[in-house]
Amino acid sequence: MAMENPFEGKEIWFAVGSQDLYGEEALQQVARQSHDIVETLDASPDIPVKLVLKPTLKDSDSIRNFMIDASSHPECIGVIAWMHTFSPAKMWIRGLNELHKPLLQLNTQHHLEIPWDTMDMDFMNLNQAAHGDREFGYIVTRLGIPRKIVAGHYTDPDVAQRIGVWARACAGWNAANTMKVCRWGDNMRNVAVTEGDKTEAERVFGTSVNTWPVNELAAYVDKAGDDQVRAIIDDYKREYDIAPELLDSRYDSLVTAAREEAGMRNMLADIGAAAATDNFEDLGPLRQLPGVGAQRLMADGYGFSAEGDWKTSVLVRVGNVMGYGLEGGCSLMEDYSYNFVSGKEKILGAHMLEVSPTLKTDGRASLEIHPLGIGGKEDPVRLVFTATPKKDAVVVSLADMRERFRLVMNVVDVVQPDRELPKLPTARALWEPKPSLKTSVQCWLLAGAAHHTCMTTAAGREAWEDFARIAGVELAIIDEDTSAAGFEKGLQLSDVYYRLNGHF
Repeated sequence: MAMENPFEGKEIWFAVGSQDLYGEEALQQVARQSHDIVETLDASPDIPVKLVLKPTLKDSDSIRNFMIDASSHPECIGVIAWMHTFSPAKMWIRGLNELHKPLLQLNTQHHLEIPWDTMDMDFMNLNQAAHGDREFGYIVTRLGIPRKIVAGHYTDPDVAQRIGVWARACAGWNAANTMKVCRWGDNMRNVAVTEGDKTEAERVFGTSVNTWPVNELAAYVDKAGDDQVRAIIDDYKREYDIAPELLDSRYDSLVTAAREEAGMRNMLADIGAAAATDNFEDLGPLRQLPGVGAQRLMADGYGFSAEGDWKTSVLVRVGNVMGYGLEGGCSLMEDYSYNFVSGKEKILGAHMLEVSPTLKTDGRASLEIHPLGIGGKEDPVRLVFTATPKKDAVVVSLADMRERFRLVMNVVDVVQPDRELPKLPTARALWEPKPSLKTSVQCWLLAGAAHHTCMTTAAGREAWEDFARIAGVELAIIDEDTSAAGFEKGLQLSDVYYRLNGHF
């Protein structure tokens, strides 16, 4: 079952600022040139969401009505604002105060080159974006409204690419605001980082996090139809290399895994949930800890995390939405072991069972059965593979810091293992964290980031930066330019900033 297109039916509204001062003829030209810009950008394959040009905004009332409409229409997931001419910014105050959707300020102009030989005052009066956008920028900054700024000519591929990344972040934000998370059971006992304020999560992200008893999931598993179970097993046969014993002596275990997957899918569909968690300490009558089912849910766009860690489940869903249609994937991940050999420093990440096969883009995963050693249930069926190498992937973690949420991101290069891992019966990824293993780990610990993470090899750094800005949450980045001392100082300054701004 493929992930539904999260961009289908969504729109980004394009607001063009001007004023009545220039006369009707000039305003008609504004409208024509604005149409050229939006039509060109909308045709870019880098922008996955439809751009919709709205009538030119010329006064305070029309601006306010536009912002109210944009905020209330569910198909609109973001607003791009561009000042074609000079649009006095006091006209925008009432409207901007009504905007509750992500905002991008586009600093562009219709002409590519200054018309050196023909430029006159008529041209100057019409083409004033260079200072019209600065007037708009002032008022947005003064009002304290977060936005992304993209500067450059609209035909520059980099402009479309950056707008496209932001559009993906808008879709991720829309997904968060409409997300229900189903927790089968509670958190793993005595674990700190999987805890968090679910009420605050709904206030900040719009995400509703609630718990259902695992016995209710077990009832769905029992009710799963044989035809659905057979169809899932047929999927297994088409997509994976299945261990021979699962088609012979251990076939009953394969059927159990498929039936659990069917039950999970059916229950999530009935609830309307886009993300889920389970917990190996609370499996009730389930025969296996869900392995392949959880992995395939992530591959189909669901958020998922283990041990009741709903925060990471939210990140996986957001990452899946932002990365839709891009090469690579998104998954629950967990740091397991370091390679401290000088010059070969790396982190091996995995989880007991639940790593998404979307991280493997070169070849087929293997469907296997092995003992687990915890949970007290039957041997679980799981996909085993090694993540495909990818430069500039990211791992992100969401931590509850009492008065706020902190998103921590490490830029990493996913690499091939130095040698085979023939006895490791789980999916895994190996990566070189930037700027180095020691600095990365030190900064991660300083930030209080979790051991559970969301790894994405599709949606990259800029998408998560845009998402954090839209959500208004703290973002701490560990990259090739990070030093431990500078990172610690940044955290201290961030503490001051968020406390002064009322995040307590």
